[in-house]
Amino acid sequence: MRKSIARIGILTGRNVREILRDPLSLIFTLGLPLALEILFYLIFHELTSQFEMRYLAPGIVVFAQSFLALFVGLLIATDRASSFLTRLYVSQARSFEFIFSYALSILPLILVQSVLFFLVGGIVDTSLFGTGMLLAVPLSLVTSLFFIGTGLLLGTLCNEKSIGGVSSIIISGQSVLSGMWFPVEGIGQGMQTFMKALPFRSATLLIQNAVNGFGDAIRDFLVPLLIVLGYTVAVFVLAVLLFRSRMRSK
Repeated sequence: MRKSIARIGILTGRNVREILRDPLSLIFTLGLPLALEILFYLIFHELTSQFEMRYLAPGIVVFAQSFLALFVGLLIATDRASSFLTRLYVSQARSFEFIFSYALSILPLILVQSVLFFLVGGIVDTSLFGTGMLLAVPLSLVTSLFFIGTGLLLGTLCNEKSIGGVSSIIISGQSVLSGMWFPVEGIGQGMQTFMKALPFRSATLLIQNAVNGFGDAIRDFLVPLLIVLGYTVAVFVLAVLLFRSRMRSK
């Protein structure tokens, strides 16, 4: 176990250095969602409560996480295309150690994202500051794991040329099926149930409810949390198994 933790630590450090070598991707990952947060608030917050900062900031936090599917997927797909992973395949490192090291290297970026978006949102609308925001930040690390795991799975499946198009499905899913841009009350009950059963809507609801308060602990917290965790476990297990298969084939 100690050796396994040491290998994960070494691989995580290497992945962090690789991420920092691509500052343009970091700027895009942080800058685009932040610009959308400010722009949509200024344009729409007086027209509908959907774009009040107490709903918009949590929605943007989760929306920004969907870009991680592309970010992480591209990282692992690029490593697969190079000789780096090929050399490591012959080492004693196991498939779950590779997967966990990629995931851990992204978590600091998630923390920066969440704090930045909530901080800017709170500056624009000071009512956002409160205990709910303090709870939403660590919960955002939980919701991010689904998108990280999805990126790892897609990066293991796809090459560096196709990962962009495939991962855009996750970004589109978060944008369309989360209900962050429109009130879901205006659509059919069946569609609402379908959206709540997916991780996109549940992740958004979890962070929004953390900021605005859990009226019903089971409905507003436990149910969306379990849905997100269920999908997260599924994608990580698939990523580990598929990565192991690729290691053996090499």
